[in-house]
Amino acid sequence: MQPISIVIHGGAGTILKSDMTVELENAYLSGLNESIQQSFSVLEKGGTAIDAIRLALTILEDNILFNAGRGSVFTKKGVQEMDAAIMNGATLSAGSVAGVRNVMNPIELAYEVMEHSNHVFLSGKGANDFAIKQGIKLMPDEYFFSKFRYDQWKEIRDSDSYSLDHTHQDLAELMKDKKFGTVGAVACDQNGNIAAATSTGGMTNKKYGRIGDSPIIGAGTYANNKTCAISCTGHGEPFIRSVAAYDVSALMEYKGLSLEAAMNEVVHDKLPKLDGVGGMIGIDHQGNMAAVFNSAGMYRAMKNSNGIQKFGIYKEDI
Repeated sequence: MQPISIVIHGGAGTILKSDMTVELENAYLSGLNESIQQSFSVLEKGGTAIDAIRLALTILEDNILFNAGRGSVFTKKGVQEMDAAIMNGATLSAGSVAGVRNVMNPIELAYEVMEHSNHVFLSGKGANDFAIKQGIKLMPDEYFFSKFRYDQWKEIRDSDSYSLDHTHQDLAELMKDKKFGTVGAVACDQNGNIAAATSTGGMTNKKYGRIGDSPIIGAGTYANNKTCAISCTGHGEPFIRSVAAYDVSALMEYKGLSLEAAMNEVVHDKLPKLDGVGGMIGIDHQGNMAAVFNSAGMYRAMKNSNGIQKFGIYKEDI
């Protein structure tokens, strides 16, 4: 039987063990563990890669620790605007949403776009209207409220500053940290089909309806059975400019690089030339897994049917 495997991430950035409490570290690891165990179980039961990554991200979106879904950060206007994307490597079909409000699980809306809209990318009110039409669950503003994200936003809402993700530290330390709050998953099922998905709440205090790389097919999310499935996390603008997720695929297809070699070239060579900080997770049709980042840390986990199971937060984690 084809090996099955899944990799997830919960964001990257300046994540240092010296800044982390034991309780918070355990909470993050618990969240990653719940997501990867339940989604891997889908693959074990013969489920598709698409089914597995949808469940993986739904669990992370429901966890207030991660900047996606319920844990999304506040915009300049003091609301949550969420982005998500999903792509099927077997068919190259894809669905994306950007700037959606009150959607409990944006990844489910992206899936509905892929399967039932005849489009790839919906945004703003139109995406929300489509969510209502498709019966996607909506939640009131209060569902998305968390005190530490509100305090972070309050600290900078009267300035032109923005923060690249939430922090659980004292607000005086706020601008020292850069954590890129995105969640993502890639999977390979028993039929050798691969898929990728990414979801995010974006930047705290973001203005003008800013959209990052996460919902942009080829930039933050990409999947093709011939090469790889990729989900990125980082400062979105350089990832968009470098078409980072697709670039990994192109390096594999046209240059013959392995999954990890291609990811390393993009993350450690190409992105830094654009001041790109962050990372990505990847998988290929043989079930090979990789997690590569150039920041101090990345919340991540991977599991396959060959007995590999790994969790990491910091750069020194194997």
